[in-house]
Amino acid sequence: MADIANRYPENVTGSYYVDNQCIDCDLCRETAPASFKRNDDGGYSFVYHQPSNPEEEKLAKEAMEGCPVEAIGSNGA
Repeated sequence: MADIANRYPENVTGSYYVDNQCIDCDLCRETAPASFKRNDDGGYSFVYHQPSNPEEEKLAKEAMEGCPVEAIGSNGA
């Protein structure tokens, strides 16, 4: 389960975030490319855009549920 205390600083403010458990598998970036990007230097994903419509929300939730290491969290903010 993702821990907001361990979220990467690149995550934009909002409900979704990626924490330091990310293994750079690319699933979230493929599932929800409008919300997730890769930090090339660190080799992990982060949220660069919070979902702003129902389709983006659906895809971000799908990415969170599919994350193999549960590195994506949502605090509901």
